Amino acid sequence: MSELTSYHMTPAEFRRYGRAMVDWIADYMEQVESYPVLSQVEPGQILASLPASPPMQGEPVEAMLKDVETLIMPGITHWQSPNFFAFFPANNSGPAILAEMLSAGLGVQGMLWATSPACTEVETVMMDWVAELLDLPDKFRSSGPGGGVIQDSASSATLCAILAARERATNFQINERGLNNKLVAYASSQAHSSIEKGIKIAGIGRENLRLIEVDDHFALRPDRLVEQIEQDRRAGLTPFFLVANVGSTSAGAVDPLPEIGRICREQGLWLHVDAAMYGTAAVCPEFRSIHDGLDWADSYAFNPHKWMFTNFDCNCFYVADRQALINTLSIMPEYLRNAATTAGAVFDYRDWQIPLGRRFRSLKLWFVIRHYGVEGLRYHIRRHVELAQQFAEWVAASDTFELSTEPTLNLICFHHIGGDAINQAIMDQLNAGGEMYLSHTKLNGRLVLRLCVGQTHTEFQHVERAWQRIQAAATEV
Repeated sequence: MSELTSYHMTPAEFRRYGRAMVDWIADYMEQVESYPVLSQVEPGQILASLPASPPMQGEPVEAMLKDVETLIMPGITHWQSPNFFAFFPANNSGPAILAEMLSAGLGVQGMLWATSPACTEVETVMMDWVAELLDLPDKFRSSGPGGGVIQDSASSATLCAILAARERATNFQINERGLNNKLVAYASSQAHSSIEKGIKIAGIGRENLRLIEVDDHFALRPDRLVEQIEQDRRAGLTPFFLVANVGSTSAGAVDPLPEIGRICREQGLWLHVDAAMYGTAAVCPEFRSIHDGLDWADSYAFNPHKWMFTNFDCNCFYVADRQALINTLSIMPEYLRNAATTAGAVFDYRDWQIPLGRRFRSLKLWFVIRHYGVEGLRYHIRRHVELAQQFAEWVAASDTFELSTEPTLNLICFHHIGGDAINQAIMDQLNAGGEMYLSHTKLNGRLVLRLCVGQTHTEFQHVERAWQRIQAAATEV
């Protein structure tokens, strides 16, 4: 127990317990495969196990760690398990965890350059490093009119893009006079739910979001987009924004950016490209075709916290014209004024995001990229794609399962030929068993299973065993 005169944890105690926590995390990393992947608790079980009121007296860390084991761990779905194939990866790594510890220890509030210059300047360099890693257009580099910033998630990045597009379309009048409800936005019918949420938050309204028909590969159809834009203009509305998928959530669809980009440029729409998971693949030159047409984009975002071994939260958001974003989000109260900002000599990233406050998240990218190097990142991305494609080959050769879409990168959509009920039963049985975790979606009204390979330590034996378990479950349901 800390000295009663201060109640604080002493540096000596922190060293002891910090080492114990690192040991605990390292043990977890070694043992994570032994846990049921999907938490098996019932709703309210964790809630009922926790005290209803806080303790009057402080408690020892040993008691807290014991409760982590007995109370918390049963309620954890193990996203870091090599048998986690659901949704999308949310992988982490040793260097990312160490950087998170350092960020927490420094306790930086990086709202302004002046409040910690290193927080801002490391972020600027990291965003340029990542732009080079992915071979993004030069306009997204800090040396030009654009630049990048770390957001918490793709949802926040999309909202910032919507807001900047809204202001550009109205010559920044909404900031001063209120909303013009004649604005119309566009996305494919496969767009992520964050698009609709962002449109609602931005005051555009769900009725002014047009979901455009997709083709047989679930990619947005440019001809249908043009038809809808023309129809809206005839109705006296103002098209202003489109989000394109590079790897849609359900099926991994990649929208045709060159065609869409030309349409957006001709029609005066802001083009935002959402590459939440797939963007990481562009670290490998052979996968960079997913970004063909990105030169047309006004903004771009992807999540290193999905597939680049950088733990949540870390979204890389780029704009071609940073001034449009800053003019949308900047407010300067007296208490934030300082010489560096006034001189325009620095970036203040609080003007590039919704919140004022900022953590030192760029440390995670700095540690991860330096630890793995370009070669290491490419090795693991290629390996994950190779494993996913091997799984797709097994499905294609099966008599009872079929591919639901053309397999791309690390996401495979497939289904049992027996129909929705048997696919649901297969998934439920596998997930209840705890040995692996799958998720599903619906494509063309049919329930299909999704297997996504992307966890840090997933190897061939995990994917092979997953296929064996899927086949076995199909014979039992």
